[in-house]
Amino acid sequence: MWNWLRQIKDSITQKATGLMRMQFWRDAVEDIYSDNPPHQPVAAELWRAVKRHNLTKMWFMKIIDEREKNLDDRPYRNIQELETYAENTQSALLYLTLETLGVRDIHADHAASHIGKAQGIVTCLRATPYHCTRQKVFLPMDICMLHGVSQEDFIRGKQEKNVRDVIYDIASQAHIHLEHARSFSKKVPVKAYPAFFCTVALDDYLYNMRKVDFNIFHPSLQKKSTLLPLYLYIRSWKKTY
Repeated sequence: MWNWLRQIKDSITQKATGLMRMQFWRDAVEDIYSDNPPHQPVAAELWRAVKRHNLTKMWFMKIIDEREKNLDDRPYRNIQELETYAENTQSALLYLTLETLGVRDIHADHAASHIGKAQGIVTCLRATPYHCTRQKVFLPMDICMLHGVSQEDFIRGKQEKNVRDVIYDIASQAHIHLEHARSFSKKVPVKAYPAFFCTVALDDYLYNMRKVDFNIFHPSLQKKSTLLPLYLYIRSWKKTY
């Protein structure tokens, strides 16, 4: 379901089509919780997961509602708006993942909130070069304005210091959320940790970005890290996130 929702925005040419697809999934979730899932493979699997793990309906609806609002092709007005989007999509998905692991714990939820926000911010950064090729920029406008950077600067692939300063400020916010999430680590149940191993990829991307001085267009940032499986194994062995 997550991939279907994520791909809707990039696969449509008219907003009305996107709204129809979002409504399909909204209706599907309602039917799933009424024990009448639609005859669709993904919906059927989702129904089984809901029954098995007693998943909370609210998180599904938050994801759909937020994805629907995001169909408008406009940049985030500020970093808080990006964080809200991340909370209602990435964090909501982490809350559901915790429920599938049998974890219902306030400290784990706090960590999930911050990790989800970090993931949303990093995803926005990673997608920036791709969006620029389509003449679109979604980075928070308040930070761009603070450094005197326009959308056109990103579309043209400029690498001046003020452009890199925008990326630095946004990436720093992701790093802060990861640090907050880790401040709860001693209180988070160990069985929640598998839900948070996505931090391996986030740390790797932020580290590589620092290495290229926050040049968002550097080719190395578009390559998959071959060491991620090793880093993931180490985190799992050490029981950290």
